[in-house]
Amino acid sequence: MAFKYIWYGHGTHGIETNGFKILVDPFFTGNPAASAAADQVEADFIVVSHGHGDHTGDAVAIAQRTGALLIANHEIVNWFATQGLEKLHAQHIGGGFNHPFGYLKLTQALHGSGLPDGSYGGNPAGVLLTTLAGAKIYLACDTGLFAGMKLIGEEGIDLAVLPIGDNFTMGPQDALRAVKMIQPKHVIPVHYNTWPLIAQDADAWASQVEAQTSTRAHVLEPGEYFSV
Repeated sequence: MAFKYIWYGHGTHGIETNGFKILVDPFFTGNPAASAAADQVEADFIVVSHGHGDHTGDAVAIAQRTGALLIANHEIVNWFATQGLEKLHAQHIGGGFNHPFGYLKLTQALHGSGLPDGSYGGNPAGVLLTTLAGAKIYLACDTGLFAGMKLIGEEGIDLAVLPIGDNFTMGPQDALRAVKMIQPKHVIPVHYNTWPLIAQDADAWASQVEAQTSTRAHVLEPGEYFSV
């Protein structure tokens, strides 16, 4: 069930499993919390959860440099095609596909998805990955709390990665409620402290999680990783 999760800062994630490197929402350039530069990261696959600039970020440059296949919803994939990318795979919410690294399903997310140039970005999504070894990783990405998280939890989640920054996404209290619904074995908070507007005390949140649930909470610094 081995995998490695890397938090690059803000809402940018890396997952390494079965020799594949998956980069999710690559935002390095202009990201004050970024732990690496865009030209320093490698990827075999890139997943984009929604169209906002702090999630589409450096996707084009990294995909062109690495040759990675980019996965996103149909509307975003079509937009990336106009940006010069050719290795693209479209999915949509509720739909999954057996990629070489595992089974990836896009889940509901409550957010926006307008693309940087104002184009329509379809519906925002979260990411549910079942690795080839059977581990289940849920990246909620940018979202508010929603009741369907309980259904996602019924999958048996090994690691949930949840935003806690508030204002644009769930805040700490709703993220705690999300943990109670999902009941993952492990949880990592993200999408906070990038700017003062979303500053949060992640250690205090993690303490609440462990006091009120059976989930293990792990607070990472940008660039740090968690592995199972």
